[in-house]
Amino acid sequence: MDDDDQRILELETKVGELDRKLDLVMRHLGLTYADDTMSRTEAEVGVLLAKGDKIEAIKVYRDATGADLKAAKEAVEALERKLGMV
Repeated sequence: MDDDDQRILELETKVGELDRKLDLVMRHLGLTYADDTMSRTEAEVGVLLAKGDKIEAIKVYRDATGADLKAAKEAVEALERKLGMV
């Protein structure tokens, strides 16, 4: 791994840490963040859930939001309930 690759890896790790901390603070404060990306993500996740592909729905949610596995699973399951799929 060269210096650039190492620096990119370090930055990606730091961004992931900051994202997790921000998620924790927002959950603690009861805040949610909604933007167009989230609407598109929810739509895509909803389509996958309708097809019965919950695992792929969780993967898509994680990729779009940077959420960890537990948070993504909880969010996808909350969307399932919201859409009346459970």
